This record gives sequence, structure tokens and C-alpha cells, in this order.
Amino acid sequence: MRYAYHDLHPDQFEAVVVEICHELLGPGVQEFATGPDGGRDAKFVGTAQTFPSTASPITGRVIVQAKHTSNPIGKFSDSDFSGGGASSTLVEEYPRIRALVAAGQLDHYLLFSNRRLGAQANEDVCDLVRTTCGVSSVHLVGVEAIDRYLKRMPGAARLLDGFQYELPLRASPDDLAEVIVAIARDTGSVDWTLAKSPTVEERLRFKEKNTFNGLSDEYAAIISKNYMRDFDLVRQFLEDPANYQANAYYRESAAEFSARMAAHRDAFAVYDRLLDHLLEGLIERDGDLKAHKRITRTVFYYMYWACDIGTPLEGYVDVAS
Repeated sequence: MRYAYHDLHPDQFEAVVVEICHELLGPGVQEFATGPDGGRDAKFVGTAQTFPSTASPITGRVIVQAKHTSNPIGKFSDSDFSGGGASSTLVEEYPRIRALVAAGQLDHYLLFSNRRLGAQANEDVCDLVRTTCGVSSVHLVGVEAIDRYLKRMPGAARLLDGFQYELPLRASPDDLAEVIVAIARDTGSVDWTLAKSPTVEERLRFKEKNTFNGLSDEYAAIISKNYMRDFDLVRQFLEDPANYQANAYYRESAAEFSARMAAHRDAFAVYDRLLDHLLEGLIERDGDLKAHKRITRTVFYYMYWACDIGTPLEGYVDVAS
């Protein structure tokens, strides 16, 4: 099972890392309180129980750091993490790591991150930290290893399972991205210059739905002014038999969004915030959606308008279904 590490709060990710270290290093792992950590989130002094192996465990002063990213496809090789720029994660850590080495408080540097770690990146980053900071022993732990550890560490897995219930409203952008890419590619089927305004009856229906769901007049006006005239083109695209696969993706994403919205409705005092929070989260987590923000918003608002997400109006039948 792959957990949604990127959706965790950094403090939650750090707590999971410390729990894993208790198993790998030993019960003597000392966790530091939230705040300026001086280049360390936890430390251990002694001989590790099972890291990196029971046959050859590390011995001495171990400094542990947990670096969380909200990017679901982040890698250790990303320039914002291990590049040479002044704002990269590692460059910002170098002075603190050097200070620990100089003070005789660091023999082994153990860095966890919810990023993917390839073999070459592992060698490159370890060599970089060793040569730059004078650390003799550097170990990186990415999502692949974290996944393996959780399978055999019930304590850490239970902690992470508990955090899953505290996660913010999130949904997978994958199916929606398939729809957006198809629409963006198939300009012949969707000619946005032919957009027409909705009928009076459709506008009245929209107003009724907004009142029923609690969407503010201000937010509804933004949808009406900027996106509603394109809804008929989205419907035409979804009705076209040639786009049956995109229609299926649309249905899958709408079903997931609707379920997630229903589960988290009470967490948002204003319905506008519920819609916008989910939409912004989708765009943030997918490159295709980010590249086509207007089409993404148009299709998402169409879902709401067509009663595919949100509380539907009684007797409403979506012609695109």
C-alpha cells in the first residue's frame, strides 16, 4: 500500500519517521520539539539495532532529519531539493550539518524524505553531502524504503493510519486530467469560439441549486460570468460517442469528488470554500490540470452545474450521463 505521504503535515511525517527510527536504531532515539532544529529532527547515540543491517549496524552519533514535500512525484534529484541553488533544501542545510560535524555531534547523517530515490540519485546526493559537509557516513531513505518499513513496523503503520483520518479534503486528479487533456487536444470537437449562453431556464435551475447547496451569490456570479457559457460545449464533448473513454473518466472523477465532498462538507462553513479547496488541490497536484487551468475550472464547474457533484436537485437528469 502506498500512503499519501505528500498530504501529511510535515510534523506528521516527522512523527512517522521518528517511529521508524525507533525500530531501526533503537529505543534511545531522541526526538526534538517543533522549532529551529539546528539541522536535526532526532538523534541517536550508540549501536543501531538493524540499520543499515543487523550484520553491519552503524555505531556512533546519528542525526536524523525528515524532509517533507507536498509534491506527490517529488524526487531526491529535483533541483529544488539537491540542486546547487541557494534556496535548495540541501544547500540551506549545509551550514547546520557542518556545525554539527565540527562540534563532534555527527558521525552518521540519516535523511528521510517522501521523495522517490533512484540508485544514481542516492550515490550523487550522498557524495554531495559527504564532500560538502565533511560527513563520513550519509544515508538516504525515500518513499520506496519507507513503504517497505511500514509493512513490517506495525507501530509506525498504525500511527500513519491514524493520520489518514486527519488529512484535508483531497481527491485524485488522475481521471479528471484524462478528460482535460482530451478536451485540450481535441480542439475540433470543442470549438470554444462557438460557446453560447445558457437559457433562462438553465440559469434559474443554477440559482436554485446554489440556494440548495449554500453557494454564495458572489461565487455563483463568477461561475456564471466566466465559465457558464462554455458548459454546453463540455456537454457536447462528453455526448460525442468518439469521446466515450473521456466520458468514462469524467464519471469516475465526478463520483470520487462527490463522495469526498459529502464526507468533508461539515469541515467547511461556507460551500464556496469546499468547492474552491477541492479544485485548487486538484490543480496543485497535477501538471496537466495546472497547464490547462481554464479548461479544468470549466469542467469542474460544469460538474457542479450538471449536478454530478454537490447535492443534486430532485428530478434533475444530466443529458451527458
